[in-house]
Amino acid sequence: MATIGDVARVAGVSRSTASYALSGKRSISAEVREKVEQAVRSLDYTPNAGARALATSQTKVIGLLARFLEDEFAPAMLQYILGVTNRARECGYDTLLLTDEDGVSALRRISDSRMVDGFILLNVAENDDRLGILRAAAQPGSLVGLPGDPSGLDVFDLDFVAAGRLMVQTLHELGHRTMILVSQPEHVLERGGAYVSRLANAAQDRALELGVELHHHFAPSSQPQIGRELVRLLDAHPHATGLLLNNEAAAAALPNVLQTRGLTAPEDISVIGRYSDDFARTFSLPYTAIDSAADELGRRAVERLVSRIEGTTDAVSPIVDLITPRIDDRGSTSVPPTRH
Repeated sequence: MATIGDVARVAGVSRSTASYALSGKRSISAEVREKVEQAVRSLDYTPNAGARALATSQTKVIGLLARFLEDEFAPAMLQYILGVTNRARECGYDTLLLTDEDGVSALRRISDSRMVDGFILLNVAENDDRLGILRAAAQPGSLVGLPGDPSGLDVFDLDFVAAGRLMVQTLHELGHRTMILVSQPEHVLERGGAYVSRLANAAQDRALELGVELHHHFAPSSQPQIGRELVRLLDAHPHATGLLLNNEAAAAALPNVLQTRGLTAPEDISVIGRYSDDFARTFSLPYTAIDSAADELGRRAVERLVSRIEGTTDAVSPIVDLITPRIDDRGSTSVPPTRH
């Protein structure tokens, strides 16, 4: 395995100069830096993490706390994890994925051991019990998900209020007056998944403003239950011409449900979901959707965290960054059908 001494020898510089060129601790000429980088590539050199941690007090590792919950659709959670890990790798950081059910103990243990330089939290609840530990930790942190009290923390999320309003507004402009909104299971909301109520309440408020009849239902997040529930909802609201989905499992199950019933979108019913573009490709979903922005949220959270770790951020104050919803039109919406 190549060492920093080998890099220095091949580059024709001193060991300290090679080290400074790689760490950026001192100003090194572009010519010398290029020689060192060429040596690194030719030797396939990887810095020793232990030595680097002793020298810089940094591990170059980000702790990612995520929970794989039975009542949430696991493939959707993976989109957020990939968004974080991909951007962290591009920034030169490894990711330590922590899936402990007891997130408080895991966060405290990893923080006290100084195993990571900072944290990113997923599955953020309205009153998340991990936040007190994070605020007191020696390492900085970022949240993907808006808690009830975001004070003192960098927070990144989709603007679910705007998303709910946009869903209803979009179908209303096409002439739809009766819609169904399918949300995550109710216990997701009871557990603290406030994003569910933010979208649903905003959709209901906008529907009331526009004179739209909106039937809101909580639904399962696993098969075959979600498929059966979609059939039941379509039967229960035969006059509905619009279907809004804030439930990734429902979106994944819908193609089979519509095919079984001999229905197509948008000829028989217009559909707008809420999920990422990668999710749509994975499940070959042909439905117009508000992009959940999983990749973008992960990118922003990592970049803000790295800037805090490395002391390069210009803004000392924490931020709450809500991404404006954007609709990816895949052709599943149109004027409502004429029914006799």
